[in-house]
Formats: sequence, structure tokens, C-alpha cells
Amino acid sequence: MAAAGKTLPPRKRPIAKPAITPKLYNLRRKALASHDEWAMNVLHRIGEALNAPGGAESTNTRPGPQGQVLKWPEIYKPVPTPLTSPLPLRSAKLVTQAVLLLLLSLEKYDARSRTFLLILASSLRVPVDVVIELESETAKTLIAVSKQMSADAESKKRSDEGRVSRRWKVGLASVAGAAVIGVTGGLAAPLVAAGIGGLLSGVGLGATAFAGYLGAVAGSGAIMGALFGAYGGKMTGEMVERYAAEVKDFAFVPLRKSDPCLRVTIGITGWLTDPNEVILPWKALNENSEVYALRWEMGALIDLGSSLHEVLKSYAWSYVKLEIIKRTVLASLWAAIWPVALLRAARVIDNPFSIAKHRSEKAGQVLADAIINKAQGERPVTLVGFSLGARVIYYCLQSLAERGAYGLVENVVLMGAPVPSSGDTWTCARTVVAGRIVNVYSEKDYILGFLYRTSSVQFGIAGLQPVKVPGIENLDVSNRVEGHLRYRHVVGVILKEIFGHDVDVGEVSREEEVLKALELKDEQIERERKEREKEGGRSRDVDGEIDSALERAERGLEERKIRREEEEVRRKRREARREERRRRE
Repeated sequence: MAAAGKTLPPRKRPIAKPAITPKLYNLRRKALASHDEWAMNVLHRIGEALNAPGGAESTNTRPGPQGQVLKWPEIYKPVPTPLTSPLPLRSAKLVTQAVLLLLLSLEKYDARSRTFLLILASSLRVPVDVVIELESETAKTLIAVSKQMSADAESKKRSDEGRVSRRWKVGLASVAGAAVIGVTGGLAAPLVAAGIGGLLSGVGLGATAFAGYLGAVAGSGAIMGALFGAYGGKMTGEMVERYAAEVKDFAFVPLRKSDPCLRVTIGITGWLTDPNEVILPWKALNENSEVYALRWEMGALIDLGSSLHEVLKSYAWSYVKLEIIKRTVLASLWAAIWPVALLRAARVIDNPFSIAKHRSEKAGQVLADAIINKAQGERPVTLVGFSLGARVIYYCLQSLAERGAYGLVENVVLMGAPVPSSGDTWTCARTVVAGRIVNVYSEKDYILGFLYRTSSVQFGIAGLQPVKVPGIENLDVSNRVEGHLRYRHVVGVILKEIFGHDVDVGEVSREEEVLKALELKDEQIERERKEREKEGGRSRDVDGEIDSALERAERGLEERKIRREEEEVRRKRREARREERRRRE
């Protein structure tokens, strides 16, 4: 008991931890079980290599890529190890390279495997660009090996038809300039290595060590084909055609013709004013990964982008922006107080946004199907999108989590995402992404706030504010993005800050020049607005210009609708004629 006249300080109550829902509990359990299975496979394979009989083969110790030390993200924080003090960089690179081959010997390059490799490299003080160079050279070597195996098999078939091994053919008619590649499986790894040893000098290890670490992969063209998604054919071939029946225009469009890589990046655009814009925002991504742009619901995205562009490009919208910046976008959203001019524009932008927003959910589910069915092969995927493209990714991750599809997605970047900033979906998404999830937002994106005003704003908007969920990174680009349409022009600048090593510096420089021109145009519009105010023509100019812009947007919507209907009629006629010819035959 307390002494007389003395009072005890109030006892602090323990802070209650938020209760985890049964859904999240089951999800966490499945994710941990999948991770444990992957970890055991990796440890078992490394143990096999360490305990293999025989001495180590002498390796090619050419200098190789030295690289520059780039800042590692927090997720790849180095693990303390006594190896770093006595281990020179050359040896550290060979260790990293050997582990890469061991990971590939599991017959897939799991997204978790790549994250593990980057953590290992960080711990051994191997620069990130050296890891990327090792991946690139290894991919080129594997492709060279598979082609050599194909040539050897053809020669063997001609000399002795009775001793030919099974052949595996992959049709690449859907890829421009690609040929049918015949690859023979079943060849012993040492025989393969002995036959093409000269091709392996680029990766730093000797031929026998290379083949030994790769295991069965070194002797099987079928496994190599599966690893690379049949050398890109699955991303653009018949497999993807069936998805177009569920989401109109669904297709993966390759950005450039390049050698297959050990990683795949998919960029997803959120609105369009021209069909070519499916590809243009993603040209800033370099050849460190195999880059594709996702084409989806072209009609809906062009309706949305064209309507927004038509309405927002007029001088009158400088007055609308002036009204909004008097308060924050979120304040306008919560108070439901918007400039009258912006509310008048709702009649031409609300419906296109609502249609595209709804279809983005289906597109996300179909994208998840494609990833689960290994359109990308057995390689990790990075998903990058802005506006409704980010929403596609959001629903893709949700579908992957619900189906327990772990180890497929490596990194995710969502820019200006019209999705909730809170809720369990972000936690679910974190379980299926092995590397980084970055939410890019702008507190000044008044167009996003206005478009999203009829949705569940009580759960927040990820494109306007940070996502406060463990494991989610947030990047504020308010100084770069004041309107939703600006994201199209800052993709490279943003990705340079997030993935500096995967970005084409030249393309980013050109993008920055375009940005400067846009900023100068904004300054000119602001000067003209002030001059008009001095002349007393503000109300007349604003009302007249907004009405004209709305009329042009409405005409554009109607004209595009008529063209699509006419095209649909022509398509049905073509199908009817083909069906008639089939019946006659």
C-alpha cells in the first residue's frame, strides 16, 4: 500500500495491438510456408554445391565489370558477415556469380531469389550495377548455350537419325524477325560445357564450374526455354490472345528488340490521347530488363485522356487551379468544395473515368492470370504504372495474394494511384512482392482528387498521400506533379530516383527538357491570366473558354463512339464472311 498522504502515479495501460483478421492470419501463414519452402530449396542446392566431390576448377579471373557504388535501398540492407574484411572485390563478385547460377539451377529465377542475391551482394560490398552486369552476361551465355545445343542436335540428327534426343520447338511467329528455335534436351552438362567452353568466358567462371553450378539447367534446352518464357514468345504469342477476350485490346507490347534478360518489367499507362502513348512513357527504362508495355482497353483510356486533355489545356483552367490552391486538395475532397468550373466539367470526364476505373479492376485480374501462367517465363516481374495503370497493378497484386502466387513479382511502383491508401489490401500486396513497393503521390494532384471524389474517400487516396503500411515506401513528388496529366511526362524522372540503375539517362534528360518546356508554358499561362484580370475580362473569358472546351470534349467522345461502332460492325461482317467460307470448305 502507498504511504499515508502519498498518491501513486497512475498506472499506464498497455497499448492494445490491432487485432489481425482471420483473412490476414491465413494469408500470413501461407506466405511464410511458401517462403520457408523456397528457403529450404535454396539451402539444399547450396549445400549440394559445397559438398560436391573434387576440387574447385580454376576460374577466369579477368577484371570484369567494376561498377560504381550506388546507394542500396533500405530493403537490401547488408547483413553483417566476417567475410567482408578478408574478401577482395574480385572474390566477392565470384561468390555472387556462383550463387546466381545456383539460384538458376532451381529451374526458375524466383523474385525472392533475386532479392536474396541483392542482399548478398550488398553484404559483400558488391555494387548493384555489377550484379546487373553479371545477370546480363549470364543471360547472354545461356542463350548462346541453347543455340549451340540446337546446332549440335541438328548435326547429330543428320548423321544418325536413330540416336537423336527429343526436340523441343517453340513457335515465335508472333515476334517480328524471330525464327523457330529447336533446342535439344537431355544432353549431359559436362558435354555441353566442353562443347561450348569458349562461350562461357564472359561470365568469369570456367566452363565446368558454370555447368556444375547450373546443374540440369545447363543440359536442357526445354528448361532454358521455360526460364525465358520461350525467349519472349509467350509474352506476345497465342497464350496472351485468350486474355483479349476478357479485357479488350489486352496485349504485351515489347519496347525494343533486344536479347532476353533474366528480369521482366511491365509498364502500364493509365490514360491515352494517342495509341502510341502505350509505349512512350516507358522508353526511359533501359535494357537491364526485358521491357513490355501493357496495352488494355484502348477505347476507354483514349476517351478519358482526350477528355481530360481537351478540358485542362485551356487558359481558363489556370483560374480553377488558383481557386484550388487556396486550400489543399484533401481539404477540398473532405469538404466537397470544388470550383464551379470544375464541377461543370464533370459531365465530360466523370463517365470516361468511371468506365476506365471499373475496367482496370478486370484488367488487374487478367494480368494476374498471365503472370501466374508464366507468360514471363520463370523470371521475376517488376510492375510500374501511373494513374489507372497503377490501379491495374493494385488489383493484380490483390488477385495474386488471394491465389497464393508468391515469388513472381519482384518490385512495384504505383504513381498517382486512384486506390485507397489504407486497408488490408496493401498488407496482402506486401506478401506477394519480394522486393520493393513504392507509392508515388502528389498532394497537389487536384484532378485525381476531383475524379476520385465519388469513391470511398474515407479510406484515403494513395495518389494524394502516403500509405502508412509497414513495408511500403512513399515518394512525395508534389514539387513535380501539380496535375494528373503531368505523370505521363515524369515517369523517367521518378524511376531514376527509385531505380537509378535501370533507367536510360539519355531518355531521362530528354524528358527533363520536355518538363522544362511544360513549366515555361505554365508560367506563360499564369502571366496571361494576370493580364486578363487587369483588363477585367476574367469572368467572360473563363466561362466562354470552359464552355468551348466542354463542347469540343463532348464532340470528341461522340465521334470516337461512332467510329468504334462502325469498326465493330465491320469486324462482325469480316467474321461472318470467314465463317461462311469455312462452311463452304
